[in-house]
Amino acid sequence: MAEQPGKFAVAFTTLSSNEQLLINAHELFHAASTMKTPVMVEVYKQAAAGKFSLKDSIIIKNEFISIADGSPYLLTADSDSYASIYEHIGEKRTIYSLMYDMIIVSSNLATNLMIDLVGAKNVTQTLRDIGANDIQVLRGVEDAKAFDAGLNNQVTAYDLMLLFEKIDAEEIVNNEASMSMIDILLDQRFNEIIPAKLPANVKVAHKTGSITGVQHDSGIVYLPNGKKYVLVLLSKDLPDADAGVAVLADISKMIYDYAK
Repeated sequence: MAEQPGKFAVAFTTLSSNEQLLINAHELFHAASTMKTPVMVEVYKQAAAGKFSLKDSIIIKNEFISIADGSPYLLTADSDSYASIYEHIGEKRTIYSLMYDMIIVSSNLATNLMIDLVGAKNVTQTLRDIGANDIQVLRGVEDAKAFDAGLNNQVTAYDLMLLFEKIDAEEIVNNEASMSMIDILLDQRFNEIIPAKLPANVKVAHKTGSITGVQHDSGIVYLPNGKKYVLVLLSKDLPDADAGVAVLADISKMIYDYAK
């Protein structure tokens, strides 16, 4: 593998024999869209607690409050990976469908609606409760004033690994919620990193994230022989996003070749 400029982190653990590989696993990275998985967990947790039903509907709006100074801000369709939702502002959608779009097409608008619903502080507290001590969900996405002030969502490879381990073990919320979350993650539409160079019969329940110089992927890999493992691949300071993605996909293939 050619040397690739940038900073990388890897967290790998098998879900049967407890083998692990941790490289820069406790280093903080800008979360990008990987924080949408913890938001989904919190939605399921609050639904299980009876605060709302996933079948409840909420109105799609496009005005959010910056955590930097309390001023309103809007999201734009051209900076969102899922533009068509902007044609439906003012309409109602179920919480489940918005959460689904937050994960599988990484809708930023749906994400901010979910964070408004459950509260960023609650998301972070749930992570602390499972022992994920460094991951930080402070805010919704595209909060430019917060970004300029350095108020960003952050993750470590280790904490994301822990989160997916807990989902797999059905230790977050309950059995039904864990299975439903995995079903959503299996529908992921962005498959350029972890699944890219794996055989077609390998399933991956995962969530990606990317901003300038940053490419991430994180999830559970299911092998046809029944083995499964968690893999988190993070990167930053990438001068060439495509080259960074290719390196991460190569790492995923190397891990698969070892674990299969």
